[in-house]
Amino acid sequence: MSAPSSGHGKTAIAVGLLAALTARGVPTAGFKVGPDHTDAAYLGLAAGRPGRNLDPRLVGAQRVAPLFAHGAAGAQLAVIEGAMGLFDSLTGQPEIDGTAAVAATLRAPVVLVVDVAAMGHSLAALVHGFRMFDEMVHLGGVILNKVASARHEQMLRSAMDDIGMPVLGALHRGDLPNVLPARVHGLVPVAHRTVEAGRAVRRLGEAVAGMLDMDRLMALAGSAPSLPGPIWTPAEAIGGEAFDKRPLIALAGGQGAPFTYVETAELLAAAGADVAVVDPLRDEALPPGTRALIMGAGLPEGYADELSANHRLSADVAQFARDGWPVVAEGIALSWLGRELDGRPMCGVLDATATTSDQTVAGYREATAPGTSVLAPAGARITGYKHHRAIVAPRAGANPAWTWSGGNPEGFVWRQVHASQLGLHWAAAPEIANRLVAAALTGPQSGPVSGMAAGSSMPAGQAMPPASAMPPAPAPAPAMPPSPAVPPSQLMPVGYSGPSAHSGPPAGHSGPPAHSGPPAALSGPSAHSGLPGHSGPPAGPPGHSGPSANSGLPAYSGPPAGPSGSPGPMPPMQAAPMPPGPVPATAHGPGMPPGSRPGMGPGPAQGMPSGPGMPSGQGMPLGPGMSPGPGTPPGQGLDAGTTQGIQGPPVMPGSGPGMTSGHGPGIAPGSDAGVTYVPGPGAAPRSGPGTPGIPDSRPTEDIPVHS
Repeated sequence: MSAPSSGHGKTAIAVGLLAALTARGVPTAGFKVGPDHTDAAYLGLAAGRPGRNLDPRLVGAQRVAPLFAHGAAGAQLAVIEGAMGLFDSLTGQPEIDGTAAVAATLRAPVVLVVDVAAMGHSLAALVHGFRMFDEMVHLGGVILNKVASARHEQMLRSAMDDIGMPVLGALHRGDLPNVLPARVHGLVPVAHRTVEAGRAVRRLGEAVAGMLDMDRLMALAGSAPSLPGPIWTPAEAIGGEAFDKRPLIALAGGQGAPFTYVETAELLAAAGADVAVVDPLRDEALPPGTRALIMGAGLPEGYADELSANHRLSADVAQFARDGWPVVAEGIALSWLGRELDGRPMCGVLDATATTSDQTVAGYREATAPGTSVLAPAGARITGYKHHRAIVAPRAGANPAWTWSGGNPEGFVWRQVHASQLGLHWAAAPEIANRLVAAALTGPQSGPVSGMAAGSSMPAGQAMPPASAMPPAPAPAPAMPPSPAVPPSQLMPVGYSGPSAHSGPPAGHSGPPAHSGPPAALSGPSAHSGLPGHSGPPAGPPGHSGPSANSGLPAYSGPPAGPSGSPGPMPPMQAAPMPPGPVPATAHGPGMPPGSRPGMGPGPAQGMPSGPGMPSGQGMPLGPGMSPGPGTPPGQGLDAGTTQGIQGPPVMPGSGPGMTSGHGPGIAPGSDAGVTYVPGPGAAPRSGPGTPGIPDSRPTEDIPVHS
């Protein structure tokens, strides 16, 4: 399901179609092209199974078809909602990550939803252009939305008959109710299974069922050829044998959807963990026996009041992190772990504050881990996605979570806390799940986790030495007492699609005692008030130079002792500066002549099989990069500069929509969309103006977000 651009009604019609088919007893599955958590959640609610994302930029083009086959297993019909327009892309490279590229990879017919409120016979020219623009995309029909009258509908149908394009449905003005909850709420209504969300999906299904030709739509879907090649499975992605012990890992979300991609829970379960839901907006404590906490980037930023008001959970999470248990936080979770968000007290784990700005930062980043953390080894590279308005100060701690070319380091690594505003899709790097499970089994770490010695720094101009191999995850402790039992209602089913496969408590745990929740006498203290046994201000990351303005605590005079006599934080650590230096020689992918600019030079596109299963190959460096838009105030922490010099997605010269050579939509054989979670060299040398730590004067690639 696609459209000429955003705003034509494709989301409501895709959700309604899934709801209508599900009501008829047809097993369905829903997918969203791109990183959007919200649309995927509503598609999943309508289908009655987890909604999933297909994002070539995040997971690699070669994984799109296997992930689709995994998510559609057991379904008779799958509906994939595109992003923006059919030939649009968030990165300006639709031949790699646009809706048309995904449709060509899956060989799926496309239905074009068109808002015809102000159109007549010109519709024929529009639709004909979309049909002829890329011969690898099969446009199978159109759905007319916002038809003015019966006479208007007849005119439009006549125009479609003239070009031989089937009309698969027509919705008049007012037929498609505007009932989906406001996007400011994100996927929370689905996660909480609210009456409003359920009613909206049902009403859309009823509206669509009477206005669309359901039989012809099902026949069109049935015309899609079968997909050869492997099916992605969490067990095969994890590789090897899972750990014998089953630690309990808490994943933020609700019973209806997680605040991250569904594959995260599946990979953790395959790696040997029992996954439990914790709702940061409602639950007052972590599940008993929790040994690691993961909060993804799906929770929208409009819930600062609810996060701040949940004092009990904030205190519990703060103690959990200070005790040295693994915590992974993305998106708003970084602000949640800080001291304040828009003046509201938060957990106080990190010595950082956040304020909400008027401008949205959105875009992909080719990120490098500057040091070893619970999430990644030093030098590991992966593509992530940012979507936030919160400006965090400081932007990074002494040990940043990520660096990327042309921008300042971001995020915090402290003990076993990894916090950043960058969201990841773990299907691109299943090793993350193994590392988290191993860390949960090993237990608390009292000292900072970093790939650099305390106080060390790199000589100017020297690149970080490459990691020869991914460090093995910590070995499990030999003896651990069993974790307390978790009620079955708290266990997260794999993919949130039914009862948990692990209905009993985790068995066989031994080693350090697991986290067992907040003290019984705790009555909702602020994150700034300190916990029992804590003898100073909240133990933030190294480098804390004074109390919070709102804490009311005495001046900071050194690292406080940890709770219950445990060692305090290590001395402040010196982050290795990103070295300036020349741009490395450009690597040329298949079909790119030396000296050409990736994605810009002319030349024939490399041939590509029309389906998945492309052979592995070398990725090409990402082309000249992306830059902050006009009106960005200086010093606001927006990511400036380019992404040149980082191993990125291949861009085939001369490829893209409109090709008539019989090749695919510019997805080169072996392309991996820049997802290279393998230990590699450190941050790439600078390829643009400016100095590390000083924002470039150019605008960034951050652009308005469209669904």
